[in-house]
Amino acid sequence: MEATAPPAGDGGLAVSDLVVGYGPVRALRGVSLRVPAGAVVAVLGTNGAGKSTLLRAVSGTLRFHRGGIGGGDITWRGTRLSGVPAPGVVARGVTQVPEGRRVFARMTVEENLRAGALGAKGGGAREAALARERVHTLFPVLAERAHQRAGLLSGGEQQMLAIGRALMARPSLLLLDEPTLGLAPLVAARIGETVKEINAAGTSVLLVEQNVALALSLASYAYVLEVGEVALEGRTADLAAGDEIRRRYLGMADAARDRPRGAPPRRTLTRWFA
Repeated sequence: MEATAPPAGDGGLAVSDLVVGYGPVRALRGVSLRVPAGAVVAVLGTNGAGKSTLLRAVSGTLRFHRGGIGGGDITWRGTRLSGVPAPGVVARGVTQVPEGRRVFARMTVEENLRAGALGAKGGGAREAALARERVHTLFPVLAERAHQRAGLLSGGEQQMLAIGRALMARPSLLLLDEPTLGLAPLVAARIGETVKEINAAGTSVLLVEQNVALALSLASYAYVLEVGEVALEGRTADLAAGDEIRRRYLGMADAARDRPRGAPPRRTLTRWFA
């Protein structure tokens, strides 16, 4: 399927021919993508495809995982992000919500939110208060549990807190890594609605998500990674309706037909709809 990537311009994210490695292991090989200002763009793919590595490269957190950029470039709003440490990336308006939530379990909900505001550029008490008000509007339960330890929250509430903590930095680009992983369907749907609200308020979103149906419903454009390379890209409406995405990622007919007799079924994205 041929597709023309959406233009990022000076107002969006541009990843060009990005190469990332962990020691001798190449995790990304010449990956290019665009996130226009105000858009939601999804990155799909199986485990090990390089999705989280891509977000770490953008957020400047690769070095915490002993990874490094070996080539290519990353720009946000026309400013180079490649090689910028994580605090500098946050100060430029780009914040990541990592996979697995990773809240500060022994700190209260309120303390977690305060921690999220520390990296905001030019943030004062008034800006932090407005950001907190926004978070409480999106997630009322966080206001109710402000003085409760984060480790005592449910998985869904911890994910809300992780997103809320990132929003305290008032990002213009939010990087979401598997925000619905391990959550009940109703909670996952609520997180999806929240992503829509965040985007509607003007924040661009780069979304890594294994729930393909949800990702395609939230994003306007999507990239599919396979073994560190972009294997497929296009408008989500086209990807959801096209034969190629269904055959390669959403359907099991071809996998069943090509499977040797007696062999176990191959893992496909169809199972992520279950």
